[in-house]
This record gives sequence, structure tokens and C-alpha cells, in this order.
Amino acid sequence: MGPVPEEKRGALSEQLPPLTENAAAVESDRCLFCYDAPCTHACPTHIDIPGFIKRISSGNLRGAAQVIYASNLLGATCARVCPVQELCEGACVLGAEHKPIAIGRLQRHAMDYAHEHNVTPIKRSNPTGHRIAVIGAGPAGLSCAGESARRGHSVTIFEKRFLPGGLSTYGIIVLREPMEIALDEARMIQDLGVEILSERELGKDVSMAELQRDYDAVVLSAGLGQTSGLGIDGEHAIIDGLEFIEASKTQPEKMKIGQRVLVIGAGNTAIDCATIARRLGGGRVTIVYRRSEREMTCYEHEYRFAREEGIEFRFLTQPSRVLLNGKEPIGVECLRVDLGTPDRSGRPAPVVVPGSDFVLEADQIVKAVGQQRPPLAEILGLRSTNGFIAVDRDFETSLPGVYAIGDCVRSQGAASTVMAVQDGKIAAAAIEYKLKTRTPTTEAS
Repeated sequence: MGPVPEEKRGALSEQLPPLTENAAAVESDRCLFCYDAPCTHACPTHIDIPGFIKRISSGNLRGAAQVIYASNLLGATCARVCPVQELCEGACVLGAEHKPIAIGRLQRHAMDYAHEHNVTPIKRSNPTGHRIAVIGAGPAGLSCAGESARRGHSVTIFEKRFLPGGLSTYGIIVLREPMEIALDEARMIQDLGVEILSERELGKDVSMAELQRDYDAVVLSAGLGQTSGLGIDGEHAIIDGLEFIEASKTQPEKMKIGQRVLVIGAGNTAIDCATIARRLGGGRVTIVYRRSEREMTCYEHEYRFAREEGIEFRFLTQPSRVLLNGKEPIGVECLRVDLGTPDRSGRPAPVVVPGSDFVLEADQIVKAVGQQRPPLAEILGLRSTNGFIAVDRDFETSLPGVYAIGDCVRSQGAASTVMAVQDGKIAAAAIEYKLKTRTPTTEAS
């Protein structure tokens, strides 16, 4: 296992190049501009997709950006990380017999223009005097904060990390979203008047009682907990997948990549970890998964991408012990499994085949097996559902005036950036509706 060669570090640069002006014009002219467009319905934030593509077609990129901002303040991030194959592009009527419109790349084209020409969202209201606290500067928190600021409220985000952006900054592979894109969007939210206080953690640097006293509404957007444990001997020698991705974004020059890398898990984060290892010089990279190809939680297009990258897969394989030489891993002892009856996840449960143990050699092991439930539900005594914070249709928790959005409430369905952005929009609108009848905290005090 050795450091990443300098010539390899560029292998994680953004995968798709920006569209040229001519390419964007040609692609936008292919759009049928459907009435009641399926692509808009498929977008969780309901961007007027034909509307912004029409403006690109006519050369009005400023107008295209404003159409996107009207529904999604984090349009630059979503243009890059949204699973468009499953959402808007998957719903494109041209997809059945022709190639669907490249909606994601056209959206990125408009958002890149907005950044280069300082096109910012329009603020719609004068100051209201109301104050809103948001815990967490990830996509959900930034969305809610920005939408609330546009309505004239004073918003402060408390972020426990040094940089804002959440997983967009730290946890999405550079191949899909460079760090500077997430940070630029956070700065744009600040330009709307939102204050972001870094390295301020709820329960450590500020209490819920203080927030309820000083603010008219509190929004929890704290994401999930730590990466789940495997509960096997030698697990201390396994690298956390989110930390592995973060290192590839913040200090790739200090990373060391093995020649026989095992990635445990089969979600999108596991695919990203394996891609990093493969592109930064990992000789043989293998994803180990205890179920079959059918039960993988990654998107199908991500699975195809990993195959094309040369990443190998070992299905129906359950790690049972890390083999060590001193402190360094040399392999993983595994058990073969069959699939039994469905468990709580609705997927067939792995059933160990007796006497089937075998060893996979490895000099580097990464785990990406999902994250633990959000700890805030228990800490704050909030009602929960399957360990996630329980909310009503307005995203209000069991504590009046306290809302929760993003991954920390996603007890069902797949968590995604675009869903988090939509949560923030809905919560901001609900808070606005309630605050219209309330005296601002600053006046009440």
C-alpha cells in the first residue's frame, strides 16, 4: 500500500465536461416542451424543466437560472448528483424510442452561467423580524435557510463541521461533484442574508432551550449518525467509507491506496469508495456484498459504471473476521450465504452456509454499509419512527415549533440530495404560514 502518485490525482476530476454553448443549443432544441411535462412531475423539486430548457434554446441563460432557482436553490449540486436516469430523464418522452434530453447537463449549463455571471435568486419579501435557527448546513438545511431568507426571515445555521455543505462537501465523490461547487452554493445562500456559524454543535455549543428562547422556529437538519458497525473481530483495521471519500476530496495527496482493496457494502457510497480506490491506483478492487445483485441498493446505472471501471463483485459473501499481520490487514475471512425469508428491510435475509468459510486477501478494507439512525431523536426526546425523527406533513416534530428535514426523517424510501432540498422548501413554507400569525421573538422579548 502506497501514496497516490501525483499523476493519478486528476483521475477524480469531474466526470462529465460542461456543455459548450453550441452543444447546449443543439440539445435544448431537441426538447418537445411538453405540456404537463412528465419530467417536471418526476423531479422531486418540480422544476419547470421545459421552461428552463426553452430559455436556454432562446439564449436566455439568466432566465433559465431563475426558473431553476424558483424551485431549487441548489440547482448546481442537483444537476450533478441527481439520479436523472431514475427521475427526470427517465421520464422523458423521447426516452422510449430515442435518446432522452440531457436535462441534468442542461441544468448544469444554466447553473454554471449563473455562477460565472453572479446571477442570484430573487428575494421576495422585506424583513419580517422573525428569526429561524437551522441545525446543519447540508442540502436540506441550506434549502430551508435560503427559502426562509427569501421570505424576509432572519436565519442562522449552526454547523458542527468547519465547512458548510454536508455530504455535498465531504461525502460525494469529486467525480460527481467537486468540493467548490457545494461551497459556492453555500456562499450563495449566505448572500441571501443567511448567517452560517461553523463548528457550533447542538448540545455542545448551543442548547435546544437557548434556541427555543431566541428563535421563532428551529429546524433540525443534522443528517444521520456514524457509519454502522459490522460487529466482527479486527474491525478497527477497516476504514470508514465516508472518511475515505472525505480524504479523497480534502487531502488526496495524503491518501494511501492498497493493491488488493475490499469494499464492504453495495450502495452508492460503496460504489464511490471502490471508484476512488480503482482510479487512484488500487490494483484489484472488489465489492463484497452479503446479498445478491438483485438486492443491491445502489442505482442500476452506478452498478454498470462500476463494472465498466473494472471493479469486481463478490455476492452472497458475508465478512466474519479481519485477518491481521500486526496492525495491518492481510485479508477478510468470509462465509458464503444463501438468501432466506425477507427481513425488516423487505429484502431476503442472508443465511450462513455452515462450513463455508474462506478468505479474501486484502491490504486495505473499506466499509460502506449505511449510517446509524440520527441520535437527536433520543437526545431531544422526540417521537421517532424506526429510529428516525417522526414529523407531520409540514415536517414539524412532536416538539411544537421544532421541525426536522433531510436524511434524519427519511424512515422510508431512498435518501437523496434532491429530496432533502424539497424537504427544506416544504418546511420553509410551513414555517412561513405559522409565523404570519405570531409576534417575532425580538419584539416579544
